[in-house]
Amino acid sequence: MGNWIIAPVVLPALLAPLIVLAMRHDIVLQRTFGLAGTAGLLALSVALLQAATVNPPEVYRLGNWPAPFGIVLVLDRLSALMVALTAALALVVQLYVVGTGWDTRGRHFHALYLFQLMGLMGAFLTGDAFNLFVFFEVLLIASYGLMIHGGGAARLRAGVQYIAYNLVASTLFLFALATIYGVTGTLNMADLAQKVAVLPEGDAALARVGGVLLILVFAIKGALVPLHFWLPATYDRAPGPVAALFAIMTKVGAYAVIRVYTLIFPSDTPATGALFADLLLPAALVTLALGALGVLGAASLGRLAAFAAVASMGTLFTAVALFTPQATAAALYYLIHSTLATALVFLVADLVADRRADLSLRRVLPPVAQGGLIAALFFGAAIALAGMPPLSGFLGKLLILEAARAQAGLVWTVVLGASVLLILGFARAGSTLFWKAHEIPPEEAQTHAPEPLSFVAPATLLAAIAVLAVMAGPVTRWLEATAAQIHEPAPYIRANDLDGATP
Repeated sequence: MGNWIIAPVVLPALLAPLIVLAMRHDIVLQRTFGLAGTAGLLALSVALLQAATVNPPEVYRLGNWPAPFGIVLVLDRLSALMVALTAALALVVQLYVVGTGWDTRGRHFHALYLFQLMGLMGAFLTGDAFNLFVFFEVLLIASYGLMIHGGGAARLRAGVQYIAYNLVASTLFLFALATIYGVTGTLNMADLAQKVAVLPEGDAALARVGGVLLILVFAIKGALVPLHFWLPATYDRAPGPVAALFAIMTKVGAYAVIRVYTLIFPSDTPATGALFADLLLPAALVTLALGALGVLGAASLGRLAAFAAVASMGTLFTAVALFTPQATAAALYYLIHSTLATALVFLVADLVADRRADLSLRRVLPPVAQGGLIAALFFGAAIALAGMPPLSGFLGKLLILEAARAQAGLVWTVVLGASVLLILGFARAGSTLFWKAHEIPPEEAQTHAPEPLSFVAPATLLAAIAVLAVMAGPVTRWLEATAAQIHEPAPYIRANDLDGATP
């Protein structure tokens, strides 16, 4: 794809300031250029996905400086998948924003949204560990602006907590990079993969320290126990569509773990061994159990959606922590599913919040306007996140359980037990919100504007989840090839042409 590899980063980076400077007083123009930019990103991502499917990894060198001295972006099947998933989700959520008028409740929504996409695209495409940190910071700044969009004291408090935790993660990230650079003299990922593999024992110990610090960073980003505390309050208080977009943000942590610990710190390297898998798997299982218990005991619909996100990350990291090609393919399938399903439940929660100020699950309230359609969407989201047939969550969990045969006793018990708790939690919430609500006659007939886009967006996500289940065969075959490429890093390293680099 040549120069097109950088386009997903450049396009939002150019459009966002243009919207701020030239269109800040015209919401119609902001929506037009914002939607056009996101649609353009989706078209670009599809082209990149097709190119990554048929070609080996490709590198774009900024300023034509060779790796490891210059900054590089790398397109392979994994990065192309994440870019395409991000663009697709972003367009659906942005349609919801326009349909509900969320972008009129604060300033510069579409510009911040595009900056957020710039950070996401850069994080997935970068082939340099330091620039992964840079794009993480772009994500943090833009997401904080989106987090407090619309104002309110509770949202501001949650935003401060969110940024405080992420600043801690950023500090740890710098410490980790400094440690690794001090040992290897490079931060290019392909170069690190070669140098870490041949480190002497003393330097290898320092590299392991850097690797453990990176795990802490990615655990914060991915909301792994015990570093998950920021997520429930943040996602509960965030605007509904922003929380839906944040469904892909937590996946940045999972992506970074897959990329770093298969390329730089693989388990067959003497310098690392099975250390990182041994750290990740227990944390992932505890995260899954805690998230399921949170869903069961949630006092409000927003908290239920937030803990469902925590549980989905626990399931995803359980597969990631196995570090085998089969488990990685299962993790990628579940990653796609959980991103769509988590975004769906947040949009459904926002539909309810738009019609009822109180989202309590502790008391029965009158039914909401257009409750039948919202209940159907909630039912679909519940099936998807609980992992029940016939939707893709069921297939994703089956793939993970199959990949975890060697640890069947513990992993199967936690995954299946958590699924039961999720079913009970969603059933309780749905009963309180939609079934028992009809036992209370409303004092006045509730009305609400139709807002067709607000229903098209979640319906599209639910349809995508169904399609993912129907197309599970070809999708898993593609993901198996992707996992094989991830666990065979030689083509990724060759694409950087390290042997021909001169300073």
